[in-house]
Amino acid sequence: MTVKTKINRRDFMIALAAMTVVVLSSNILVQYPFTHMGLGDYLTWGAFTYPFSFLVTDLSNRRFGQQGARRVVYAGFVLAVILSVVLATPRIAMASGMAFLAAQLLDIRIFAGLRDKAWWLPPFVSSVISSALDTAIFFSFAFYCGVVPGLGLTISDALGTFGIADQCIALPWVSLAVADYGVKLGLAALSIAPYGAILALMQHRPRRAA
Repeated sequence: MTVKTKINRRDFMIALAAMTVVVLSSNILVQYPFTHMGLGDYLTWGAFTYPFSFLVTDLSNRRFGQQGARRVVYAGFVLAVILSVVLATPRIAMASGMAFLAAQLLDIRIFAGLRDKAWWLPPFVSSVISSALDTAIFFSFAFYCGVVPGLGLTISDALGTFGIADQCIALPWVSLAVADYGVKLGLAALSIAPYGAILALMQHRPRRAA
């Protein structure tokens, strides 16, 4: 079911700013292993920030409907990728962009399908499924330094053919991906509380057109 609502400009800019900050900070922090408690080979600092992008998307979906949520995702994608190229690396920016678009658009679709269910079910289920896709795409592209099967080139070599200078950051991407997804599952559950609180506030506010 497609839900169409008028988009308040201020609310849209708040959602866009939140999405950009979350994704950009995550793209920077993912380069730094979480070394506490011996978890340096399993987690990066980005694991603790990126899951909140799904919270922003789900609240946008609830506030603006599918079309408005997609606008937040598309605009956030452009801003975050451009800034990440400068503040992170081209490969991480590209990996993040591909994973972000695929996962967030899937999240919007799943959320919309569950919109009329219990209030907590759409954000939780959509985040759990979309996070798996996001994790698989991002970590395999961002940190895999070997030869790509069927391509005969490393990702860095392939990017070089397009004039994109890249040096792969050799991190244990499989273990990082598994641990990252575990953190995303935990934060998806913990995000239910702030989602419910913000949703309650939104439902008591009048919707004004831009």
